[in-house]
Amino acid sequence: MASVTLRDVQKSYGDVHVLKDINLEIERGELVVFVGPSGCGKSTLLRMIAGLESITSGTLEIEGQVVNDVPPAQRGIAMVFQSYALYPHMTVYDNMAFALKIAGRKRDEIDTAVRRAAEILQLTPYLDRLPKALSGGQRQRVAIGRAIVRDPKVYLFDEPLSNLDAALRVATRIEIAQLKEKMPDSTMIYVTHDQVEAMTLADRIVVLTVGNGIGQFGTPLELYERPRNEFVAQFIGSPAMNLLEGEVIGTGAETTVRLKSGGIVRSAVPTRDSDMGLPVRVGIRPEDFVPTDGEAVFSGEVKLTEALGEVTLLHFHGQGEDMPVIAKVPGIQSDLRHKPVSLTAHPDKVHLFHAGQSLLYR
Repeated sequence: MASVTLRDVQKSYGDVHVLKDINLEIERGELVVFVGPSGCGKSTLLRMIAGLESITSGTLEIEGQVVNDVPPAQRGIAMVFQSYALYPHMTVYDNMAFALKIAGRKRDEIDTAVRRAAEILQLTPYLDRLPKALSGGQRQRVAIGRAIVRDPKVYLFDEPLSNLDAALRVATRIEIAQLKEKMPDSTMIYVTHDQVEAMTLADRIVVLTVGNGIGQFGTPLELYERPRNEFVAQFIGSPAMNLLEGEVIGTGAETTVRLKSGGIVRSAVPTRDSDMGLPVRVGIRPEDFVPTDGEAVFSGEVKLTEALGEVTLLHFHGQGEDMPVIAKVPGIQSDLRHKPVSLTAHPDKVHLFHAGQSLLYR
């Protein structure tokens, strides 16, 4: 399998800049996921790697070879699209074998490749069926099988689960994770808008922003625990991270912030003496809030509760805060609706941002 390197890659359509300053080193055997909001260019970036979109400027390398001008068929890639695009009149076996037949491979070589892929994807019992006799998840596995039989350098997945219902999406996501375990040397690049897919599948995640390139590139836990900016902090995690306005009133190894609402919060993010009085945004994830009877970071009346079984979401409109505040607490707490609740958070779980950037990375 191959590494993929993008250096200063740009993509523009006339005066519209879709992607800029894309610099990535995707290592051999990695599963890297592109995520971001609609319009950020994640599918466009994948299509550029595939050769289906031209690169405005910059270089793309696959296994050390510049492939900007190499046709898609010669790049050693296989792509799985959002649509299964199976031939309805062909059996599962023939759908997976078709590309190899067109390439002029020998019959026994084709048979070995198809049966190997079918075994990996648990499709062996369905090889003689037509696509109409399969479930959505099984059809998507056939589409993945067509890619596997080609033994490409790089696998590209363009939102392969978005056409499936919720239950099938979970099941197929697990199957893709198991597929990666069975093919540990395979390099895979996967596009999704679903952060759960990204967090559970990826070795590393690329968070793309609209018009500003890469927001952050790192492991799922790095992005969750140490976001570089407010965009990544709110994009990763559900519900999104709470952001509260405040001002630094104590500096050092532990920073003290007075919130606009009047609460006092302490953060493990270090600051300098020169940061005294600095306006900041305090980021706290809903699951990191803890109800307290003591010193509170935030206090307010619960306007709405959402009981999800294992947890309850508490929705607030805090005094002096423009943005709503959400806390995620264990168990069923529906009785807290319209009652005052005070919340605190451990300093290690409190993020600080200035001008949109995390103070942790200065």
